[in-house]
Amino acid sequence: MIVDIDMKVEVLIIPVADVERAKEFYGRLGWRLDATPPGVVQFTPPGSATSIQFGPTLTDAAPGSAKGYLVVSDIVAARDALVGVGVEVGEFFHSGADGLQPGLDPERRTYRSRALLSDPDGNTWILQEITSRLPGRVDTGVTTYSSVSDLSGALQRAAKAHGEHEKRTGEADPNWPDWYAQYMTAENTGTELPL
Repeated sequence: MIVDIDMKVEVLIIPVADVERAKEFYGRLGWRLDATPPGVVQFTPPGSATSIQFGPTLTDAAPGSAKGYLVVSDIVAARDALVGVGVEVGEFFHSGADGLQPGLDPERRTYRSRALLSDPDGNTWILQEITSRLPGRVDTGVTTYSSVSDLSGALQRAAKAHGEHEKRTGEADPNWPDWYAQYMTAENTGTELPL
């Protein structure tokens, strides 16, 4: 039997050895330090609905044993920003026909380009560039952008695609706001893009 109620991932617990060192690291990433009860530290990444928690009594897992994904819309800009605040980020790699390969995906296809970073305890975060969702990955009735940079990136991609649309039709499109809205909704939900 399938339970038909909304369930959202709210918090992931990560194991750390030194709470203060972890607080400094996640603060340097620009993550929001949330109000919590004593003994619990909670950070939320910009644009994320899910937070992380750590503290001296939250888990028996070995420090450094956690692994997760951080989704970004522009992996080059994200890596540059992290390196700019002193975070060590590995080189880019991508999934190709022969498995993982060095460098960005040559076509910058969604879900393909990645880079690794670790917190001071060795918990690993995989940066993954996602510019549009695969079909079935999101509710097609809901379109949201979780940050200004996500919305800006979507608008820039829509503008580029709309320019191609106008080239194909050979005329200016006075109804461009509706076209942008259709494009951005389709891209966000993984449905067929307008031509």
